[in-house]
Amino acid sequence: MVERRRTHRILIGRPEGRRTLGRPRRHWEDNIKIDLQEVGRDYGLNDMAQVTDSWRVLINAIMNY
Repeated sequence: MVERRRTHRILIGRPEGRRTLGRPRRHWEDNIKIDLQEVGRDYGLNDMAQVTDSWRVLINAIMNY
């Protein structure tokens, strides 16, 4: 009866499927972080996005870089 429990099957079982090969895909937020590092600014994205004026200045600086 112990072998039929869900927790036992999860611990002993093997996952199905395969992982993708290679490095993880780069997301939009990762690109923004890389651009910020190139410009030389290390701000929190969430904090900057809350203040519209400073976010707009930052994006324009990145696009004109």
